Formats: sequence, C-alpha cells, structure tokens
Amino acid sequence: MNTIVPRSRTLVFDVNETLLDIDVLKPFFERVFGNARVLRDWFAELILYSEALSLSGEYTPFNKLAVAVLQMVGEVQQIVLKRADIEEFKSTLSNLPPHREVPEALEALASAGFRMATLSNSAAEASKSSLLQACLSDFFGHTFSVDAVAKFKPAKEVYDHVARVLNAQPSDLRLIAAHTWDTLGAIAAGYRAAFVARPGNAPLAIGVQPDIVESDLLETARRIIEIDC
Repeated sequence: MNTIVPRSRTLVFDVNETLLDIDVLKPFFERVFGNARVLRDWFAELILYSEALSLSGEYTPFNKLAVAVLQMVGEVQQIVLKRADIEEFKSTLSNLPPHREVPEALEALASAGFRMATLSNSAAEASKSSLLQACLSDFFGHTFSVDAVAKFKPAKEVYDHVARVLNAQPSDLRLIAAHTWDTLGAIAAGYRAAFVARPGNAPLAIGVQPDIVESDLLETARRIIEIDC
C-alpha cells in the first residue's frame, strides 16, 4: 500500500480562469454586445477597477463590482442592459465550469501529497459555491477570499493573510494563476509562483519571473511535482 508523503510546500490556486473557465460567458457577450471579444474588455476593466479601489482605500465585493463594470462597459458601448441580461450574467458567472484538465491535475497533485488552497478575489461564500458547483471543493483545505483584508489581489496584505492563517512562511507557498498581476503580487510577497498561460494571457517580461510557465494546469501540475516534491 502506497503512503502519501505530505509536502512542505502548500499550493494556493487562483480560481477564475485558472481553475474555472470564464469563456462560457462568450455567448452572453456575443448576444448582448454583438462581439464575444468584449468579454476580455470587461474582464480587463474588472481587474483594473478592483486594483483602483484597493489603491484608493475603497472596497466592494467582487461580484457586485463585476456587474457595475459590465454596466459601465455597456454605457461606453451604448448598449442598454436589461434586468434579464444582468440576471443571466450573474447566473452564468456563479456557475463557471472547470477547464477540462483541472480535475486530473488536482488529483495528481493531491496524490503527490500537496496541501492545496484557493485564493480568490470573489467573496468567500461565492468562491465556495463556485468550487462546489464545479465539483472541485474536496481538493482544497482552505478557500481564501480577499474579503478578509478588504483589498483585492495583488495587494501584499492578501498574500500575507494566507500565509498567516496557514501558519506558513511565504517561501513555503506557491501561487498558481493564469494572470501575471497575480503572480507578480505573490512573488513580491515571498511566494513561489506558477503561471498557467491560458489563451488570452501571457507572461510579462519584467520583474522576477515564475519558475514554472505552462499552457495548462495538467502540465503545470507535472512541473510542480518535479520541482517541489
């Protein structure tokens, strides 16, 4: 009988786009805006304004901000969003499916003995619900939200909070994310980082780089097992 040996490094996963597929929102943007690529505009603006709120000392839950940014994008593009549109958007956003390779990747990491947690900009209950809907919640011992510090990633306080609750040194943690702004924040806080270069995302050739860069989570998991075991 094989014994799973616990690993000293804990893996901390971003949720939206890293684990869960936001591209299921494309049909909504195609229907409402006439162009599925507006999804990327909305998401980029969402991250921009989440960071702007943190820098200005303001905070509002991420899902509420997501709707406000959607309405802002609609106003800019002179699109009138109906109540039914908003409800459809909120429902789809709260039921994102996992990327196809994610369950296999998480199973491989769990079998290799890694403790795993998530760290999301979404509110705590929304994040837990999304993981439950995607049948991924059993992989994670902790589901962290930026709500705890009322600042969005990549604020250093967010990553420090995770390390403190896990009673771990930042150097014993590895963030896995599909966003350079997230890996930049984690590395600045003392974490290791792995970057998942999903379509629409790419590394930034400035600053300290993640020591793992792969195109999907399964390949990322294989590299983590090679390096961190």
